[in-house]
Amino acid sequence: MTLRRCLAGLAVALVLPLAACGGDDESAAPGVETGDESAAAEYEYLIPVGAGEALDAGEPLEILPAELDVRVGESIRIVNDDDRGHTVGPFFIGANETLTYRFSSPGELVGVCTVHPSGEIVLTVSA
Repeated sequence: MTLRRCLAGLAVALVLPLAACGGDDESAAPGVETGDESAAAEYEYLIPVGAGEALDAGEPLEILPAELDVRVGESIRIVNDDDRGHTVGPFFIGANETLTYRFSSPGELVGVCTVHPSGEIVLTVSA
């Protein structure tokens, strides 16, 4: 197992329990759980080959929206075809990996997004 995968796994292991603590407080982080890889996701995004090189060259990438409003029960899938990992909010998607999560409780999260020109994503999950 590569160091990058180990760190990505550790990040998910640390973030998911915190995200699951969301309750009725709208400022709480949304709950997420591993989604079904074989099922279609309501929100699907592709980080293309060469995205990291484009970022290094100063090209702005807008692969995901700066603000994403979803509902509990919906899922997101991010396919990273690039040769480097990228961060989207609490999620780290390693090189040539796919991330699929289902939103299990309402809340809001503001986090780093390396594939959006603003460098940030606001994820709002409503009931």
